[in-house]
Amino acid sequence: MSYVADHIERDVREQILVTAERLFREIGYQKTTVADIAKALRMSPANVYRFFDSKKSINTGVARRLMSEVEQAAQTIANSKGSAAARLRKLLTTVHQMNSARYVADSKMHEMVACAMEENWDVCKAHIEFITGVIGSVIASGIASGEFHTRDAGTAALCTCAAMIRFFHPLFIAEAAGKPGPTLDQMIDFVTAGLRSRE
Repeated sequence: MSYVADHIERDVREQILVTAERLFREIGYQKTTVADIAKALRMSPANVYRFFDSKKSINTGVARRLMSEVEQAAQTIANSKGSAAARLRKLLTTVHQMNSARYVADSKMHEMVACAMEENWDVCKAHIEFITGVIGSVIASGIASGEFHTRDAGTAALCTCAAMIRFFHPLFIAEAAGKPGPTLDQMIDFVTAGLRSRE
């Protein structure tokens, strides 16, 4: 495939995903059909299927776009200057805020992510692994600088994600809203204290 043809194909795929996301927000994930997406783009459903072999693959693409934005933000924070504790706090807070804004505040997008989790899409698992890895890199830098005293950054990252699941997982964020429990800052304080404690 030539460079121009490849560029055109990427553009069309992106247009399909952008349109699908808009329709998911407007009429809902379950109600949106490939025919709806094709109509909005003024193309035939067959042409949409040239780029995505199923509605599920379109849904996966939309989820991947949304998750990649969170991943990019997390990586930028991890690579920034400042203490490991400050970067970790900002990273955990940002993941929570972005997931809340994308999936929880918007009920129709919440429906999409609920289906994504139920169907156990590989893209969701890859996202969790990526975020865990970024958290691990910040913890590792804290160990190297003497801020954190845990021995294993990888295990510490897994434990951090487990502790933060109420604030990370879109379904749990929605379920926990208004219920008793620690605040986001209190949980981050707890995690950071654990990382700083000497064994």
